[in-house]
Amino acid sequence: MATTDQARSSFLKKLRTKQTENSTVEMSFIDHLEALRWHLVRAVIAWAVAFVAIFVKIDWVFDNIIYAPARSNFVTYGALCNLGHKLHIGESLCMPPVNIPLQGNTISGPFMSALSISMIGGIIVAFPYLFWELWKFVKPALSEKEVRYSRGSIFWVSVCFFAGAAFGYFLLAPFTFNFLANFTLGGVGAYKYMPTLDDYIDTINNIILGCGLAFELPILAFVLAKIGIISHDFLKKYRKYAFVIILIVAAVITPSPDWTSQALVSVPLLLLYWISELITKKVDKQRAKEEKEWS
Repeated sequence: MATTDQARSSFLKKLRTKQTENSTVEMSFIDHLEALRWHLVRAVIAWAVAFVAIFVKIDWVFDNIIYAPARSNFVTYGALCNLGHKLHIGESLCMPPVNIPLQGNTISGPFMSALSISMIGGIIVAFPYLFWELWKFVKPALSEKEVRYSRGSIFWVSVCFFAGAAFGYFLLAPFTFNFLANFTLGGVGAYKYMPTLDDYIDTINNIILGCGLAFELPILAFVLAKIGIISHDFLKKYRKYAFVIILIVAAVITPSPDWTSQALVSVPLLLLYWISELITKKVDKQRAKEEKEWS
């Protein structure tokens, strides 16, 4: 009888322990969701503040920032032409003047375009803080060594993003709009070229955001190399294919067939790939050193 009571007592004790552990896990999961909720709330507030600030000044933003690359007096056109003269390569970097008139074909077009500009602009302006909130959420799950390795990540991720956004706005957008505005299809008078407002807004938003994210390639390479998905040998193996793709993209979007204008677009992208190779090589060496010490 005593043995039965002891067994029953032991079973009840184990059951209470298991229930306590499950309660702790459930509470930890709820706390995790609560933390995520507040990170999202603060991120949305930061984005909303930037959104409202841009929307209040939407006319100035559109005239002086958004629509500027579609005008012939955009700073990039004169700067590239002057650079070509200083390098004694003549008019190689001088692009034909371009003025792209826009049309609106819907009643809500201007308002929806203003919302689109404000939303994307809010993401760009608030990007460092948005990434900081993401980092604060992920940080507790990292080990002490991973936290140490990731010091300065917010700064470098923001630098890469803004460098890519600037590259897209000041270089890629003028080349793209110049090429598309001077591209003709069919005979003279077959059609009248007049893009819509929302089409132009979507194009420049995609260029700026796309380049901003593309310039995160070194950061992405570092993360993927750390978790073992890619390596230096992998990037080295596919280097020639990546270079060919980059050169083809540069040749397509640059209106001039000479090598100088193509180099202005392709060199930064090639440099990003080269930096990614250097980063993965360093990560591979560090991993090999750690494995050697462990063994």
